[in-house]
Amino acid sequence: MKILVLNCGSSSVKFQLIEMDNEEVLAKGVVEKIGSSEAILNYQPEGKNKIVQTREIINHDVAISLVLRTLMHPNNGVIKDKSEIAGIGHRLVHGGEEFSESALITEKVQEGVRRCIQFAPLHNPHNLKGIEVCEQLLPGIPQVGVFDTAFHHSLPPEAYMYALPMSLYRKHRIRRYGFHGTSHAYVAQKAAEYVGKPIEELKIITCHLGNGASIAAVDGGKSVETSMGFTPLEGLVMGTRCGDIDPALVPYITNLEKLSLSQVDSLLNKSSGMLGLTETTNDLREIELEAENGSEQHKLALDIFCHRIKKYIGAYIAILGGLDILVFTAGIGEHSSVVRKLATSSMQSLGIRVNEKKNKADEFDIGTGKVKVLVVPTNEELAIARDTAKNLIKMQQEMEKSLSEEAISEELSQITGDDKAEMMAIWLKNPHISIFELSEILAKRTGKNFSVQVLRKEFEILGLSQVSERKKAELAQTMK
Repeated sequence: MKILVLNCGSSSVKFQLIEMDNEEVLAKGVVEKIGSSEAILNYQPEGKNKIVQTREIINHDVAISLVLRTLMHPNNGVIKDKSEIAGIGHRLVHGGEEFSESALITEKVQEGVRRCIQFAPLHNPHNLKGIEVCEQLLPGIPQVGVFDTAFHHSLPPEAYMYALPMSLYRKHRIRRYGFHGTSHAYVAQKAAEYVGKPIEELKIITCHLGNGASIAAVDGGKSVETSMGFTPLEGLVMGTRCGDIDPALVPYITNLEKLSLSQVDSLLNKSSGMLGLTETTNDLREIELEAENGSEQHKLALDIFCHRIKKYIGAYIAILGGLDILVFTAGIGEHSSVVRKLATSSMQSLGIRVNEKKNKADEFDIGTGKVKVLVVPTNEELAIARDTAKNLIKMQQEMEKSLSEEAISEELSQITGDDKAEMMAIWLKNPHISIFELSEILAKRTGKNFSVQVLRKEFEILGLSQVSERKKAELAQTMK
């Protein structure tokens, strides 16, 4: 089973094609600077030379079309036809309170993601665009949405509620959501596998440290606390985000600097954090080098960054009531021995002690104390692919549920002419629609819930299951 994983941003599309039978990455890459004449395709097929191309790519339609053509290229491609792709997994940033797990993309799910645009206006629209483009370019291939916020749905109310008027939560769902959930879930599970214990028996703190950074407390496999909040701005000091500050600073800076609220928002998100502290860069490698060369300003920035990490680790040990495993992951977490050393210094009394030699070598297991300290490479793409495959298998199982001939006949007799007309109208609007999505829309229109197996049988009776792909494409074009 081959799964195409897509992460669609405002001006980029990251992708991986993964063979799930052995979880091998067949190809990966990214299209950047979409919307310009100098867009860049970086493409790395397994076992072949990397390809870098610069060309005009005006929108996501063109970008994803280029990705598909590249994957099927006679010389550099890894598949011969689109039909080899069993499913598409999309990274979706925000699922609000609507999505507590990954979901098969249907019209209903897309409506839910649209409602969540209010929480992630810079991300969800582009994530949705990727889904819509794939519906056109890869018709009939099931798509699955994997939400960054889903893992943190297990947060208890005392962790996710803000001390604001309850009316704001009731009316606008203003609360803490958390992010990087796919990464936190993946590395927590990998850590549990390494120590050879069920994750349900473990207390784990996962530190996802990159340009964006967050920490999660994972108790028995469930997220019970996380540092990011309503937006990714809360929590740790990050590359360009300030993290936790006194909220009264917002009106204070607004008045003092004569800035608009949107300008202050931009300042907190794009001009603060390590970039604001150093006044030169948000690249941790450069900051560490400057600090090593004697820059007090860069050393201070590094100390502030690590102090905040240590503060959250200590707080989360209290929340968990102990700690079995501390995990560092993502770009900085996996590659900065300096950050790991500073963030865990003087924590021996909490059972956290790091072996300096192993830490400098970026080894997997760097702890020597009671608490396991692990450096676990994150793999969000594989996690998305796994969730996608799981949803596809579940879909197949639902379709194969056996009903007796008598039960099928009985349910078929309840489908009226009006129901059949509705079914035809739905199908004509999208001839590539899946039985699951058709069932969902039909139920919404008629108020009747027919089983997937019965609807599939009705499709056969109406002859719709025998319509060729060419004819479906013609009909889809006619209905545009």
